[in-house]
Order: sequence, then C-alpha cells, then structure tokens
Amino acid sequence: QLQLVQSGGGLVQPGGSLKLSCAADAEFRLDGYEVGWFRLAPGQDHEGIACTLQGSYNTNYADSVKGRFTISRDNAKNVVYLQMNNLKPEDTAIYTCAAGWTPAPSSCVLYKGRYTYWGRGTQVTVSS
Repeated sequence: QLQLVQSGGGLVQPGGSLKLSCAADAEFRLDGYEVGWFRLAPGQDHEGIACTLQGSYNTNYADSVKGRFTISRDNAKNVVYLQMNNLKPEDTAIYTCAAGWTPAPSSCVLYKGRYTYWGRGTQVTVSS
C-alpha cells in the first residue's frame, strides 16, 4: 500500500515562506500518480489547493493560493513539494498531501474523491 510521509510545516510570520514535502516509499513511484495538496482550517471544509498530474507538467491551483504557492516534483527523490510564499494568516491550516491514479486524465483536479492515499497532515500556522 502506498504510504505518504510528510515533512515541513510549522510557525511562520506573515509574508514568510515554508516548503512542505510529500514522499513515498521507493517501491511506489510518485511520478506515476496524480498528487494533490489539501488543507483544513478550523471551522472550514477541506480545500484542495494544488495538484500535479502523473507523467505531465500539468498543474492546477486554487484561486486562494495562485501566484503564491507552487507544486513541484523531484522524481529522482520520489518527492512532491509545496512551496508556499507570501504566507497570510488565513493560510493557517492542517496541510495534507494525497495521491491517486485515474486512467488517461486530461488534467489534475482539486477534488478529494480523486485521491486514494493520504498523508497524515502537518500544521502550518501563520502568525506574528
């Protein structure tokens, strides 16, 4: 079973940056899976914020993070990253990566139901 191990997160001041990592065991190649990042803030529903399609440079972002967050892959390390810049207090949430596989997709999607495997989540707090 594919297991996703997250690292990164923590406390940062507004305007700061953080980089989250999502890694898989070597027997599962993440470049063969669609990978997304989701976040859950207190009192809100899960929000899909970024995704990247398997075997492609296709990415997709929520409007709330577009231009500030970047999802990327390091296939040699079998890791997917979420670089978060210009962080705002409203970005405070638990961030979770997820992976899934769909035959012949045209684009990745920010929809929870598309993803089968989930990391444990990591807290990101943006506060002065």
